[in-house]
Amino acid sequence: MPTMSTYAAAPDSPLDVAGSLLALLNDTVTEPRPDPQLEALTLAVAADLPVILWGEPGIGKTAALTRLAEELDLPLTTVIASVHEPSDFSGLPVVGDDPAEQGVPMAPPDWAVRLVRAGRGLLFLDELSTAPPSVQAALLRLVLERRIGSLRLPPGVRIVAAANPRSSAADGWELSPPLANRFVHLHWAHDQEVVVRGLGGTWPRATLPRLDPEKLAGAVEFARRAVCGLLTARPALVHRLPGSETLRGGPWPSPRSWEMTLRLIAFATAADASREVLAQLVRGAVGDGPGLELMASLDRLDLPDPELLLADPSAAELPERGDLRQAVLDGVVAAVRGRPDKARWDAAWAVLVRALESGAPDLVVVPATTLASLRQGDWDVPASIESLAGVVSLSRRADDAAARAARAALATKGSR
Repeated sequence: MPTMSTYAAAPDSPLDVAGSLLALLNDTVTEPRPDPQLEALTLAVAADLPVILWGEPGIGKTAALTRLAEELDLPLTTVIASVHEPSDFSGLPVVGDDPAEQGVPMAPPDWAVRLVRAGRGLLFLDELSTAPPSVQAALLRLVLERRIGSLRLPPGVRIVAAANPRSSAADGWELSPPLANRFVHLHWAHDQEVVVRGLGGTWPRATLPRLDPEKLAGAVEFARRAVCGLLTARPALVHRLPGSETLRGGPWPSPRSWEMTLRLIAFATAADASREVLAQLVRGAVGDGPGLELMASLDRLDLPDPELLLADPSAAELPERGDLRQAVLDGVVAAVRGRPDKARWDAAWAVLVRALESGAPDLVVVPATTLASLRQGDWDVPASIESLAGVVSLSRRADDAAARAARAALATKGSR
């Protein structure tokens, strides 16, 4: 009979060795790394908004959600929507002792019970675009109200879905407009450097954004001002259902999606998120067209008040982007035109000098020319104009040279 020492000395089985190799392959680490799409995902998760990731098969959507759950220390519950029945989400009727007296309760599935018991978690609805319309209809209440049968998911549960475009989905469907309008849509694409480094054992780290407590009230005020300002100026954007079936299955503007957008702007502002991240989120909530309009209006909201610049030109902080800087300088000149006096005129010249010292000289030419035309007869020319004279003169000479070249080209063409 074999002894205990015989068993202890026995070599590992082939499956044990295979398991050791698999463990080594699965042994990866994470590192902080700029990743706008991952940052957009974590910000939407922090804002407690349902997110859907769109991408081709094999792009890494499921792997990204798995890493996100691990990094956030949230239990991951994966539900393949396409293999479930509508009753799996709406609840199964359970007949009690006296239905006429007690009614017929809707029993939730086991995974929902586990989430409620845990009090927190990441619910991953995979393959959403292969779920038939009847299942999508049953998902409406889960995504919006967080209810499954008689249970309500606790606040600590976040919902993220994934889908393939219909062209690459197995027996795919377009998302129904009511379901699509409940999600923030993010297009998931691979980054070659991220994939190569990840296959080498190091993936980007998914962390929730750090919200500055001192910015919370200001972030809410800014978000409300941005969304309400745009919708006041563009009332047609309040609700606009696309005519195309494909577009209806993506992001589009409605009061619900504008409310999501407001929340995203507030979170992005409090977290000091980049413009690229915010643009992904805004366009993912209300669509490309309305999203781009909102981003443009956000840029204008961020511009400094011309009156503050005129009050203290020496402390003027001008935007780095050329188009925004031009808008600020034009606003300063327009403010002087609206209420002209010598002190404001001199202050405007000081702002232009500061812009010349810290940015492209060509942006100062038009505002300087316009400001010079506002001079009244008894206003002395400030010394600061001397530093701008060369720029304006050079610009005019360049314009004259371009005009002469154009006339010469026309003359040469006419002589042929």
